[in-house]
Amino acid sequence: MAITAALVKELRDKTSAGMMDCKKALTETGGDLEAAVDWLRKKGIAKADKKAGRVAAEGLVALNLAGTKGALVEVNSETDFVSRNEEFQSAVAEIAGLAIDNTDFDSLSAAQTAAGVSVADYLVALVGKIGENMNLRRVSAQSVSNGAVAGYIHNAVTDGMGKIGVLVALESDGDAAKLNELGKKIAMHIAATNPLALNVDDLDPAVVQKERDMLSAEARESGKPENIIEKMVEGRMTKFYKESVLTTQIFVMDGERSIAQVIADEAKALGSDITLTGYSRVELGEGIEKKEEDFAAEVAAAVQGS
Repeated sequence: MAITAALVKELRDKTSAGMMDCKKALTETGGDLEAAVDWLRKKGIAKADKKAGRVAAEGLVALNLAGTKGALVEVNSETDFVSRNEEFQSAVAEIAGLAIDNTDFDSLSAAQTAAGVSVADYLVALVGKIGENMNLRRVSAQSVSNGAVAGYIHNAVTDGMGKIGVLVALESDGDAAKLNELGKKIAMHIAATNPLALNVDDLDPAVVQKERDMLSAEARESGKPENIIEKMVEGRMTKFYKESVLTTQIFVMDGERSIAQVIADEAKALGSDITLTGYSRVELGEGIEKKEEDFAAEVAAAVQGS
């Protein structure tokens, strides 16, 4: 079968692959369009496999809000440069949109994109096209029955995408616009302070015990009696809770009220109860060990080897 320019264009429109790749795919498959799509997909997988071991700690955190629902996704790439690529941004935006109704990692990975493939396969194809390792790292969602889920993106690269994303869920019968305004302010606070938990009871027991052990060891250095040490530790633990738990943190925007008091004051103004039911904070690359590149050493080694 003759490989016409129209057929190459049709395959390119279908896959967004390069012209030469499309022509080669059609040649290899005897002009069979669907087989050529599979051929290109396999080629993308081959490219992705070569890049899968490379550390991807850059990329974007994207926010999507839909009334009483909200979702955050982190999609990683190898370099910050890719986060400014319009095609990558478009892919991340679509994934964030799908996350509203696919709120766990497995269901989101399997969700169908507009291209008719799963999110996982969509990213594999994008790896082959852009030439960097990239992956969906995590998804976090919040929802309420009544009220609002508000959000905030810190260090935004483009609308709804940046380096830190926060969701705040407020259950209330109050005015939705006012709730969104309050929720966004609390989200900005969370982006800045990175609390460990919503309430004291939500703190990881291991984290609490580690802090208590550390404070006990420090207090014993004073040489004071054990009963005094116990009082010192309790006092310092109270301070730890106040600084680490969202509801007891001092609101960064006024430096006076706790977050719990801010919510209580707004509830009084609205004439309706407000309950902060949950929050999510996703920071790009958090917890990923980045490889330190010594470019001077690489250049020296290359010169010596030439």
